[in-house]
Amino acid sequence: MITRSTALIVGAGFGGIAMAVELQRRGIDDVVVLEKAADLGGVWRENTYPGAGCDVPSPLYSFSFTGATRWPRRYAGQPDILAYLRRVAREYGVTGRIRFGREVASAEFDETTARWLVRTTGGEEYETTAFIPAVGQLSRPAYPDIPGRDTFRGTAFHSAEWNHDCDLAGKRVAVIGTGASAIQFVPQIRPRAGHLTVFQRSAQYILPKRDHAYDRWYHAPLRTVPALQKLDRLGFWLYAEFAQACLSRWQAFTPVFSRQAAKHLRAQVADPRLREQLTPDYALGCKRVLFSNDYLPALTSPAVDLVTDDITEITPEGVRTADGTLHEADVIIYGTGFAAQDLLAPMTINGLGGRELAETWRDGARAHLGITVPGFPNMFLMYGPNTNLGGSSIVYMLESQARYIRDAVAMLRSRPGRYLDVRPEVEHAWDESVQRRLARSVWTRCRSWYRAAGGRVVSNWPGRTREYRTRTRRVHLADFRVGSASPHPSWPARTGAAD
Repeated sequence: MITRSTALIVGAGFGGIAMAVELQRRGIDDVVVLEKAADLGGVWRENTYPGAGCDVPSPLYSFSFTGATRWPRRYAGQPDILAYLRRVAREYGVTGRIRFGREVASAEFDETTARWLVRTTGGEEYETTAFIPAVGQLSRPAYPDIPGRDTFRGTAFHSAEWNHDCDLAGKRVAVIGTGASAIQFVPQIRPRAGHLTVFQRSAQYILPKRDHAYDRWYHAPLRTVPALQKLDRLGFWLYAEFAQACLSRWQAFTPVFSRQAAKHLRAQVADPRLREQLTPDYALGCKRVLFSNDYLPALTSPAVDLVTDDITEITPEGVRTADGTLHEADVIIYGTGFAAQDLLAPMTINGLGGRELAETWRDGARAHLGITVPGFPNMFLMYGPNTNLGGSSIVYMLESQARYIRDAVAMLRSRPGRYLDVRPEVEHAWDESVQRRLARSVWTRCRSWYRAAGGRVVSNWPGRTREYRTRTRRVHLADFRVGSASPHPSWPARTGAAD
């Protein structure tokens, strides 16, 4: 039996929930959300490693439409963020629309009906007018391609798939990777592990994390005077806009942050040799800037070794480095990030004429506004290519995308049997403009997960979030080729918002 809907959303994290809420606020109730897991939350459901939390202030890392939220601290931890998402989904009627345990295997556009046929790995079929993948850029753990990785005799797991049954007490633990996850869990596991060996490929810029608990003296005024919550959020947003601009247009300000990171390092690491190992050799912001107060002190412990030699292989006994040393281990934890370049994988997606999205994106993902792809009508991406941020809250971007897609879906619902296919020249002009701006940004100056193998910056948006909201404020019909499943009078070729 085929389930039919006006819109089908894949994923029930921040993006999927934002999209479902926006559709319902527009009166579009015929919505299905498919979630492969048994619970909602996306990355905040999956990442349960010790110390997991957000590095964006809570008042900004939340939806603008939810009103006052009693965040326990400035930078919320994973349990509080997950509880927040559950509450929002419940209060806005999203939870009842989610079908859990449904992983999408394929989606195919049918030109004869102007609808998508979506199939799950369990064999279920769904037919929908608007196909909205909201799986994000950081949903699939990435493992390094190291010879012998499968030969290790101990316990090994990725930080995004934390093995809570593995007792680290007294164990020799090897941590491969020193990114945003590792700097959070390393300080948490250090006191418990017998010995910790941290393998670092690149040093990170680490700034102080200005975190503190929120008490009743903070919450009471926000509840009493709602405008104060907006003012609180505005302050964080303005600072984030400045930080985002410093990574692209206003790079003259980045030395201010570089000096702050160097000062933080000097204050927390006294050993000059260790400090040298922890000093980055690339421009600040080229890789993700990190925030921590306890990671650097953890590395100064006598029970922790920082290894900067290249890893050559993993053996049954541990990790061997280029200098020939075998670092024996009982447990290996991979803090090696996510497959950010493989957007929408492992789903198979076919558009007009059967064209494959994977082939279309073989040189790197690209989409007009990060939302629409030529040849894939009525497919609208949440957190698509070139919409990630280096210095602000992705939630703001997701709300901008959700409002744009909501208006497009409203157009389609009011005119059954039609489809919107973004014009190739429109997408090409957008992409050229974005890549031209990115070429002048800091993100082209080193190797990072922001870039595809060929050097193209696939992940990041080169401007400020306000600019992106302005650009996504209206659905311009002139940007699209309007197709039809059966003969209909043409839509007026005008530019404007959905009715």
